[in-house]
Amino acid sequence: MPQLAKNATLKWPLEPKAPQASHKGPKRRKSTRQPAKDPTAGLQVANPNAAGIDIGCSEHWVSVPAGRAERGTQRFGCCTAELKRLADWLKECGVDTVVMEATGNYWVVLYDLLEERGLNPVVVNPRYAKNMSGKKGDIPDCQWMQKLHTYGLFANSFRPTQQIRVLRAYLRQREELVAAASQQIQHLQHSLTEMTVQLANVISDVSGETGMAIIDAILGGERDPRVLARLKGRRIQASLTTLERALEGHWKDEELFRLEQARLTYAHFQEQILQCQGRIEQQMRSLEGQVRVVEASGPMPAAAQAAATRPGQTAVAQPAGFDLGAELKRVLGVDLTQIDGIGPVAAQVILSEVGTEMSRWPTEKHFASWLGLCPDHRISGGRILGRSTRPVVSRARNALRLSAYTLAHSNSWLGAKYRRLKAKLGAPKAIVAMAHHLARLIYRMIKCGADYVDKGMAAYEAKYRAQRINWLKKQAKELNLELVELQAVA
Repeated sequence: MPQLAKNATLKWPLEPKAPQASHKGPKRRKSTRQPAKDPTAGLQVANPNAAGIDIGCSEHWVSVPAGRAERGTQRFGCCTAELKRLADWLKECGVDTVVMEATGNYWVVLYDLLEERGLNPVVVNPRYAKNMSGKKGDIPDCQWMQKLHTYGLFANSFRPTQQIRVLRAYLRQREELVAAASQQIQHLQHSLTEMTVQLANVISDVSGETGMAIIDAILGGERDPRVLARLKGRRIQASLTTLERALEGHWKDEELFRLEQARLTYAHFQEQILQCQGRIEQQMRSLEGQVRVVEASGPMPAAAQAAATRPGQTAVAQPAGFDLGAELKRVLGVDLTQIDGIGPVAAQVILSEVGTEMSRWPTEKHFASWLGLCPDHRISGGRILGRSTRPVVSRARNALRLSAYTLAHSNSWLGAKYRRLKAKLGAPKAIVAMAHHLARLIYRMIKCGADYVDKGMAAYEAKYRAQRINWLKKQAKELNLELVELQAVA
């Protein structure tokens, strides 16, 4: 024990001596975390010469297999010269297939260029390629897509032939022009209402012959309601007195100016629609006709065994000298307008969005699923989280839904089925179910080359009654009862 010096005091408790600071840092523990495993390990290579492209607005990043170039990932611009240089570089690297995401419409030109060069482009939905581990970026994205495409994990999205794509572009342009013209009609009605000219309350269509004649007369300086009322057509049911009271307005210079602007814009769009319609007719005539042989792939459904003309089809005004129904039958090889609810315009939209070949879809179920007309069962932990259809943006789907809606007053097999489903499930679900049924019929008609024949409403109701009777007999048998049909009273 150490000796204490004189006059020394002992403090209690004894304070421990502070450790001296060390210049060396604390010892780091060895990390026991294992590196992430490659999710593609063990997969079989399906496309050894695959490349991946990350599409952008101002630049594209391209990745090729390792060892094909000094820099396996390069950046290219979006101008035509850069796209051609991109295609040449892929050729030099020995690439024979390229995958890209459908980002906006920036991929369309590159897709067409790669298709011309024979590089077999594959466009995929971004939702199927977004699950990538690690940090998000242009370079990792294209490398990840190239890796997945190497193992054949991407399915190519459907794209029709070049001739069908041209027709689709014209039809979409016409649809936009019709929507723009409809907006101008709303502007016409708004200006007339601001001047208390109640033209929309006495005639059903302001854009008709009588409505346009009255608006042109107003813009020409006529203000007398009696003179304006005499411009009514023979089909206008309102009397002259009613028209005179409706056409007595409170005129304003600013609203007359807006009325004139809307009228001129509407006339311009009408001229554009006529020009677009001419291009559509020209493209329809240039399409090759189909000569089909009925395939032995099974009989047509029970609802598609005979052809008949139904009064419930939507009437479509056809241009003079152009028979849309005959052209559709020549191109498709079958007459889709035989299906109740499918009119010539709806059939033309379906042709422009789907094409003439059904080989891209193995079965009619795949076709209906592609259109987004099948329930999307989302299951987790053995529980169904949702059964609604997938959100699909498709003009063919919209055309089928509108066609299904027109079956409400149809005296046909399909009309009777729609009304029964509407009473049981409600209108929204019934429309989707009937659109799904129409999609199946269209698939089998185009693929098998067979005609559709409607058995009529009475045949469907008799079949449904027989099914109900059989079900009731089974229920009665389970309860040890017997179902007896009453005889009709004479």
